[in-house]
Amino acid sequence: MLSFRELSMPSKHRRTKTRQPDTALLLRVYETMLNSIGPRGWWPGRTRFEVITGAILTQNTAWENVEQAIRNLKRAGALNPGAMAELDERKLAGLIVPSGYYRMKARRLKNFLKFLFDGYGGSLDRLFRLDAPSLRAELLSVNGIGRETADSIILYAAGKPVFVIDAYTRRIFSRHGWCGRRTDYDELQRLFMEKLPGDADLFNEYHALLVHVGKHFCRPALPHCDGCPLVDFPLPG
Repeated sequence: MLSFRELSMPSKHRRTKTRQPDTALLLRVYETMLNSIGPRGWWPGRTRFEVITGAILTQNTAWENVEQAIRNLKRAGALNPGAMAELDERKLAGLIVPSGYYRMKARRLKNFLKFLFDGYGGSLDRLFRLDAPSLRAELLSVNGIGRETADSIILYAAGKPVFVIDAYTRRIFSRHGWCGRRTDYDELQRLFMEKLPGDADLFNEYHALLVHVGKHFCRPALPHCDGCPLVDFPLPG
């Protein structure tokens, strides 16, 4: 088993063995986190468009910063597709300054809105009638929307079963030897989607629990293993 010192080392300085988890192990990881932490109630958005906006704004920033930007948009009455589409891009950028990279993110929001209005008449209902693979392909065609953002929209806004992979998931799973440090996004996603029931609620809660563990325990440089729900799962030796 890796020592705390070894686990805290940058990954390039240590070797780990990997073994792909089976369905039973994946479910045990989930149940252990759920029993320890409790339901997360994620994603924190009142409307589907708020979830989409948050998914775009949370790129490369902490969620606390996104919340402040969302509040600005709400106060401006701009947190719906029609109102945001009418906003000048510079004005939109000013409202989302707290999220960081605000000019780039304003452009990405505008790109999504153009896609939504040009292809679906501004209707999320029409867009979300697509099956998950078709919806994913459509979202990935929008400049500035990558796999994690697209999958967050599909899972949390459209309510369709797709597993979101992020840095927290990769870090937790690679440290336990359940995937490689450089495992591709799609490969790690298939691990969950092929071995777990295709249930949006399960994927939602599982991802949210991993985010919590990654934020509070499985930190990048100095993991806080004491109290971690997954402390009793063996590390590779």
